[in-house]
Amino acid sequence: MANYTTADVKRLRELTAAGMMDCKKALDETDGDFDKAVEILRIKGAKDVGKRAERTTANGLVAALTAAGSGVLVELKCETDFVAKGERFQQLGATLVNTFASSEATDADGLLAADVDGRKVAELIEENSAALGEKIELGRLAKLSGPQVVSYLHKTSPDLPPQLGVLVVLSAENAEVGKDVAQHIAAFAPSYLSRDDVPADVVENERRIAEATAREEGKPDAALPKIVEGRVTGFFKDSVLVEQAFAKESKKSVKQVLEEAGVQVQAFARFRVGQG
Repeated sequence: MANYTTADVKRLRELTAAGMMDCKKALDETDGDFDKAVEILRIKGAKDVGKRAERTTANGLVAALTAAGSGVLVELKCETDFVAKGERFQQLGATLVNTFASSEATDADGLLAADVDGRKVAELIEENSAALGEKIELGRLAKLSGPQVVSYLHKTSPDLPPQLGVLVVLSAENAEVGKDVAQHIAAFAPSYLSRDDVPADVVENERRIAEATAREEGKPDAALPKIVEGRVTGFFKDSVLVEQAFAKESKKSVKQVLEEAGVQVQAFARFRVGQG
């Protein structure tokens, strides 16, 4: 007869995040010795890390944290929405965003090497990966600063944590405009802040595509320069934040809304889990 109770199984699951059958098997193997069962499950989890290495992490969360004049955005990825919904995974996300905000780290390598209660962040992620039985990895990071930093998080499903996050840096304090622009960025996904930020080769490629398309359509040579410039302008209106039609007032551009409010966007970051 087994020398453990259902309460032991429950406690073991809560501590290790292992499956019920794995917990029962570990307690059977150790004749009910709880500490040894914990050790067995942790060893098993560590051995499985290599098997998870090639798996795809298309789920997860985006977490944000802002303070006076600064803000951070962190993407944490996992394999399934089941794990993304879990408290343990979401607590890990909260730990990482707080650690990133309070540390000197500016990139993923720096954050992975940062300390959390005597352990490196990389070790903490690996421990959670082993416990949850899924590949968990740190995704994209952003750390921005300026006169005012506004964040916005969006849930793509009510039972999931936020999977889309935005940071916006304004040249002056204006919380209302900051929130509106952050929500606009979430919805319209601009790639660049201004035309000056678009690489020259990207513009040239758009120009080549526009010309080739116009020729394919049989447009006369004399009309090509005007058609090409019009289509390149259309590309800017789609891809550049300040040239996009404003989400809340489509007759105005984002640039017009900012000018009326007397502020400028100095920088922004946008992450959606599994994209980019």
